[in-house]
Amino acid sequence: MLHYNITISRQFGSLGRLIGMRVAELLGIEFYDRDIVEEAAKRLNLSLAEVSSQEEREKGGFLRMRYPLGSNNTLEVKERLYEVQTKIILDMAQKSSCVIVGRCSDFVLRNEENHINFFIYASYEARLSNCVNDLSMKETEAIRMIAEVDKARDAYHKRYTRFSQKDLKYNHVMIDSSLLGVGGTANMLAAIVKEKFQLK
Repeated sequence: MLHYNITISRQFGSLGRLIGMRVAELLGIEFYDRDIVEEAAKRLNLSLAEVSSQEEREKGGFLRMRYPLGSNNTLEVKERLYEVQTKIILDMAQKSSCVIVGRCSDFVLRNEENHINFFIYASYEARLSNCVNDLSMKETEAIRMIAEVDKARDAYHKRYTRFSQKDLKYNHVMIDSSLLGVGGTANMLAAIVKEKFQLK
């Protein structure tokens, strides 16, 4: 059986995580997202809250770390967290076919033979609507989160890969999720994967 991996990068509010979950279900393969954070916390002997509180947050060009290690250790911890998450992503990808969302997984698996990356985006208006109607956010919170999370994700990605997650050069397929919705987008991406890897 062919072993392959799918990575998904996404704009906040584009419902990329839900689409990734559906793609994994359609293809009958594993789905990883928060599992990476949980495993990183275990390997670093930190609480899940400590890892979650800083993940993908950015201030002044650097991730905001909230570990009780002192300011002199901030850079070391940031690099260590990235290294651990990279190892986890590689382990997961080598274990079985899977869908992995975010955390520079597109870059980590860029040299894998059977790898395809999707970037999921949507218009600002569609993302705002998704946040309010699908993610149960208040509009003011949604407006703030869209701005902050998009900025943080792009800064995180550029820091470790030197390119934007929206860069055409490094994405195999980019799709507007508002065109077909979660189900339709997932069906299209699953069909692309089946065609690419000649799956039955």
